[in-house]
Amino acid sequence: MIYKHYETNKIKLNKLILIYGKNNGLKNEVIKNLLKDKNIISNYDEKEIIDNPEIFFEQILSKSLFEDEKIIIIKRGTDKLLKIIKEINLNILDNVVIIVVADSLEKKSKLRSEFEKNKNMVCVAVYPDDNKTLLRLSMDFLEKNKLRLSSSNINLIINKCDGDREKLINEFQKIKLFSAEGKKISSESINKLVNLGENHSISELVDNCLAKNEKRAIYILNENNFTNEDCIIITKTFLNKSKKIQELISNFIINKNIETTISSAKPPIFWKDKEITKQQIFKWSPESIKLLIYKLNEIELLIKKNLKISIYIIIDFILEQSSSKTNN
Repeated sequence: MIYKHYETNKIKLNKLILIYGKNNGLKNEVIKNLLKDKNIISNYDEKEIIDNPEIFFEQILSKSLFEDEKIIIIKRGTDKLLKIIKEINLNILDNVVIIVVADSLEKKSKLRSEFEKNKNMVCVAVYPDDNKTLLRLSMDFLEKNKLRLSSSNINLIINKCDGDREKLINEFQKIKLFSAEGKKISSESINKLVNLGENHSISELVDNCLAKNEKRAIYILNENNFTNEDCIIITKTFLNKSKKIQELISNFIINKNIETTISSAKPPIFWKDKEITKQQIFKWSPESIKLLIYKLNEIELLIKKNLKISIYIIIDFILEQSSSKTNN
């Protein structure tokens, strides 16, 4: 069954629900409106479920004395999930709610078609916000927080957001924090704020992948809505950090002292990064880190050739490399 994004009050939480589209901010608003005051939510990535379907079904079909209902959000859904969705539809319990969140799905998508045609399922499409909507959201935020910006600066921020209200609010939050520190909001400072090169979450994701902290890497993937465009930044960040670890491993082999290796690194390693850097050095051998760099160059080329599916390419790669089962 097809619903508009503003018809969430008509949707009953006893169905399978698909929310798809490019507007991550609007997707999050739809989910928030659907769940309202629900607090106990389990997040999964599609790949986790496909790799271990038996464990997933065991978890959703098991009953608990402490749960009135189970709410499960499956992120980055694709047509690969269709078989499992059909099985869930046949076996789903009354107290289980499954929300599948996906990027853009074409009309020929089998997953989208199943949700649109099946009366026991709900399908909600979210489309990019137009400039009129983003301008209204901008003015509401500025008025509420007593901030003043010129029309040209507001338009600069709107144009950067690619029709996504979540990106818009994130940019305004940066400006709000900047202003709270007593700093003058100039056109130059706004340009710097809205064009920060490296996303902190991306850096943390790569660090935990290199340290083989699989659970943390999966958590970061589940908590962020990385875009296809982010994949280029992720790959370049991964490549730069891997080359740095390769150099540190070589030094460690020579001096055989981890503290000396860390303290003599150039450029210096910040104190907050020292522990995870040690983990990374211990997790990789000279041969394995060299192979990783080679693979990253291949992944970068693959992503540039297949930008539309780049998020799935990089997620598969990160999950593979962050696993402790990966040979070093």
